[in-house]
Formats: sequence, structure tokens, C-alpha cells
Amino acid sequence: MKKLSTLFSPVTIGTMKIKNRIAMAPMATDFAEGDGTVSQRLIDYYEARARGGVGLIILEVCTIDGMSPYIPRTVGIWDDSFIPGLKSLADAVHAHGARIIPQIAHPGPESLAPLFNGSVAVGPSAGIMNNLTRMKCREISVPEIGDVITQFGEAARRAREAGFDGLEFHAAHSYMLAGSFLSALRNRRTDDYGGDLYGRMRFPLEAIRAMRDRAGKDFPITMRLSAEEQVTGGREIRETEYIASLFAEAGVAGFHVSSGVYPDLSWRVIPPTGTPFGLNVKSAAEIRKAVPVPVMVVGRIVDPGMAGDIVRRGEADMVVLGRALLADPDWPAKAEAGAWDDIAPCIGCGLGCVRNRESGGDMTCIVNPAVGREAEMEIGRAQKKKKVMIAGGGPAGLEAARVAALAGHDVRLYEREAAPGGQFNLAAVPPGKQELCKVTQYLFRQAQKAGASVSLGAEVTPGLVAEAAPDVLVVATGARPRRPSIPGADGGNVFTAHEVLAGTVDCAPGKALVIGGGMVGCETASFLANTGDNITIGRTEVTIAEMTDAVGADMFSEGRELLMEKLRRKEVRVLTGVTVKEITADGALVEGKDGEEAISGMDYIVLATGAEAVDSLSAAVSGVGEVHVIGDAREPRQVLEAIREGSETGRKL
Repeated sequence: MKKLSTLFSPVTIGTMKIKNRIAMAPMATDFAEGDGTVSQRLIDYYEARARGGVGLIILEVCTIDGMSPYIPRTVGIWDDSFIPGLKSLADAVHAHGARIIPQIAHPGPESLAPLFNGSVAVGPSAGIMNNLTRMKCREISVPEIGDVITQFGEAARRAREAGFDGLEFHAAHSYMLAGSFLSALRNRRTDDYGGDLYGRMRFPLEAIRAMRDRAGKDFPITMRLSAEEQVTGGREIRETEYIASLFAEAGVAGFHVSSGVYPDLSWRVIPPTGTPFGLNVKSAAEIRKAVPVPVMVVGRIVDPGMAGDIVRRGEADMVVLGRALLADPDWPAKAEAGAWDDIAPCIGCGLGCVRNRESGGDMTCIVNPAVGREAEMEIGRAQKKKKVMIAGGGPAGLEAARVAALAGHDVRLYEREAAPGGQFNLAAVPPGKQELCKVTQYLFRQAQKAGASVSLGAEVTPGLVAEAAPDVLVVATGARPRRPSIPGADGGNVFTAHEVLAGTVDCAPGKALVIGGGMVGCETASFLANTGDNITIGRTEVTIAEMTDAVGADMFSEGRELLMEKLRRKEVRVLTGVTVKEITADGALVEGKDGEEAISGMDYIVLATGAEAVDSLSAAVSGVGEVHVIGDAREPRQVLEAIREGSETGRKL
């Protein structure tokens, strides 16, 4: 375990003195009020990260134009009426010794204005499509550019009056208004605000000048930049080094280095499970050589040792943690104390922090259901100590055991298999998913550390329940693969994805048909497929048959983007909108919009057709005061719901 003295040394950005080298990335929450004012929920969320030891919090996007909201419950900074709420937030963060700066932006093409007030979003050039509204923007006029520049200046003034320590100017990812102007991918103007590098820089330079004029030249401005856009026609590192030096001359006090563009390469912006750790570090190191101001770097920095190494080697002055601080607000404090095993791991799944929010739910985290519920989900000591028996050591059962033990209950967990984790262990088998096992390891370790007794290779039966006589029984026995009622589904060459990933069946190189194109089916297909370029492995041709119009629809979008790329590279054939009518000896008969089609020549068929709950216990026991059925035993879903239910159950006992 490396020493982290450099990571926890102070650093200065402009006039802002920061106690350590760890910053929190700006992440949209939707925790503000509907009118843009700061809510108590938002304060609790950020205060928890400040209390956890982070040096600098970069507040999520604060919108400078009330007619152009970025998200439904955007944080507003377009009017002086927002100052008191923003000041309350800044004060709460400052109370724990952290600094806080708002990320200020005009959403431009990414504005939700068409949905909220019927107006058309603006961009540097016409025709840029918003990937959420599916509507195209119009070109902003020169007089309107002047108005927006004024809005930036006034927003900076409000940030200072609210007591913030500086601000961040978002100009990355060929995204929102400033980033769109700066990128040749979106800026197709032929006037003074486009045409060449200096034209594209004019808008952000004028915005910087206005912010410095209104907030004061001693009020530090950091700038988020994509070091490399990494698509054809996009900006490369050498150009970014040069423009960063010009922005530094214009008064930018520090840079926040990211990469990629929206929406073409969004996985670089929010890198999912299986992508490289510290994927922007090399680019940040190059930019750091080109500018005389501090450089921060973001992108899959989850390990304290790596974070410390980045700073120690001089590759960046600060590391920026995003989802890692959702998973564990106390990451900095635990890292400094050397309690690395106690840090709740971020695995980059995106299920709670991105997909759940974009699907209409709350921003959350699979390993930390308390995100956005910090006050509500605080674990207190139980008024009455109970004897708690938990059947099942998957994620739901382990989390219930951890929380109940922390609350002071006598907790005994039993897992039928020889290792904890349940079906989640199989989720770590496909290519690029191995880090998922960190969740099981963490929960198992923390449940025991909290005081829960764990018995492996021990199944809970009604007799064991009667013998143990618990006050509470928690049934977390998971689910099993569902075999559909399709003729031929019980054939000798028909296996479940569960069996394939567990390695209990022999799937030699050949041809395989995967029935079901959700996340499990697609990842199993990726696990099986091989083009045969490596003659030692041999070729396995895989076909996916999915009844809906899209495969991987239940996935985090950035993770899906990468998985689809893998399937294309491995030459997996994908059939959508088809219903399997019958499984035959060497394939299946499917029906689509063009009628029936016979898929033949298959060596084996893999079923990825969902799961069914396993609960033979809750109805078979008697004399137990409380019985709770949680996770997949209640209803097969994803790990997000399983851990949340385990956490909530452990708290309410």
C-alpha cells in the first residue's frame, strides 16, 4: 500500500487554497427544486461529500439562462433570487473545510427548452440534434451571443456573492454552448465566431473576459476541456495544448481534463465497466507541460493508490472523482486513513447514477442507496436488538446483513453455495466485467466486519428456522433462469446463459444461437463469440434472436455502446423483432415482420430469457415475527433494486 502524502498535500488554484488534491466531479442530480433553487436534499448530498474529506467540490451544471434549462430540476444561477440558496450550500460545504465552485454553462443545443417552453434551442450552427429531445437547434445570432456573454458575466458575479470559491467554465465534449463553439465538429460558422481555430475560440474567450470583469480577476476560473475528441475531424491533443495555453493567458486559473464528445463517443465521457482506469491521465500530463497553471484529471480514477501515483508522478495536480464519490462519500477520509478495504467500490456500471435518472427515477448508486437520501438513510442504532436470520448471501442478503449488524442486531446469514455473491458472480464472467466481483467482496467483508455471522455451504430450511427461532427472517434466495414455454426448450443442446457463464456445460467452438437480447444475452454472446483469427481458440459464430426492436435496451447507454462495438467486432449476427416459435435440433423457427424464418446449423442454443424468483421459504415458516422477502426472491430485477431493498430492510428492522 503506497503512501498518499502527496495526494493529501494542499494545492492552490489562483487564489483558492485547497486542503488536498481530490476534487468531486460535476454530475447532474435533479436534486434541486423545480424552479432551480437549492433544496435541502441537494445540500445534504454535497455536505456528505464535504464531510467525507474531499478537497474541492465542483458543483453540477448551474444554468445561466432560465429559458434554457439543462435538466428538469437544474440548479439555477440566472437570477439574484438564487443567491441565498447557493450561499446556504456553499456554507454547508465550507463548514467541513472543503472548497466549492459551480460549473457554469449555457446548455445551448443540449437545452430542454423545446420541452419546457416550446422555444427552439440555440447552437453555434443550425441542425445540431439534442439526443434527448430529438430536436434540432437553430443558429444563434451575433446579438444573441452578446446577450449570453452578459449572462455568463452576471452568473459569475452571483457565484462570488453566494460565497463560492471560484467557478468552472464548461467547454468540453463538443457539448453545450461553449463546447459546441470550440469544436469544429459542431461549429460550422463563417463569421468571426467560426471558420478557424481563433474564430472558434472567440466565444469562450469573450465569456471568460465577461466573467473576470464581473466577478473580479482574483476570482479563479477553471475550465473543463476535452484533451482529445477522438472522432474524425475532432480536436487532437496538440491543438488542445495550444488552445489551453491561450486560455491560460486569458486568465483561466486551472484546467479540468476530460476527453471524448457527445453523443458520438459518450463512453469516453462517462467510461463504463471494463474501460481503462485513469484513461485521461496521459493527455492531462501533456497539457500540464503546456500551461503554467494547475491541471485536474477525471476518468475512472477509483483506486487510492492510482490517484496518489498520478499526483506523485506529476501527471496532474489534482484527481477528479465522480461516481467513486457517489459509491462512497467518505472515499478521501478512508484513503487517507489507509482503510482502503472499507471503501465502497465504484464499478462503472452506470445503473443508478445515469440510467436510473434518465429512466425517470432518482439518481442513486448500486452500492450506496443513500445517494440523495443522506438524511433519511442514516444508519442509527436500533432501539431493540433483534435476532435476524438471513437466507441467501447474494448482494441483497449481504447488504441487509451489513446494515442490520451496523444497527446493532444479532445477524446470522446463511448461503447455500460455498462462496457468497449469488448470481452476481456470473455477471463478472463476460469480457470486461471482472471488476463486478469487487461489489460482492466488499459487501461480504463489511457484513462480517459489522458483526454479522456468515455460514457458507449452509441452506436455510424451515427446520433450521424453527431451531434458530429468529425474531426476523429475511429471504434473499435469489432467482433461477427461466425456461420459456417454447416447444423444444428442453432439448439436449439447449442451455441457459447461467449454465454457460458458470462453466457447467461444454460449449466448444462452433455455432450458437442466443435467444434473448437483453444485457445477459448480449454479454453471453460476447463471451462465446470469436472470429477465429486466433486459431488456438477457434471460431464460434453467434446469432442473437430478440423479440423487441433493440438489443441491450436494459443497459446503461455508455456500457451498451461499448458492448455493441464488441458484438460487431466479433461478427455477432443480431436479429431483432423476431419471436421464437420453436427450438429445433439445430436451431429455431422464428417469426418476424417478413414472416417465418428457419435458423439452422446451430451446435447449441442458449436461453437468456429472464429469471424467476426462488422463494420456497417465506410461506413454509411459522412463528417468526417478521418475514421480509427481498431482491430477486421477491421479483427478478437488477442488482440496483436488490441492494436497495437489502439496505432499506436492514434499516427498518
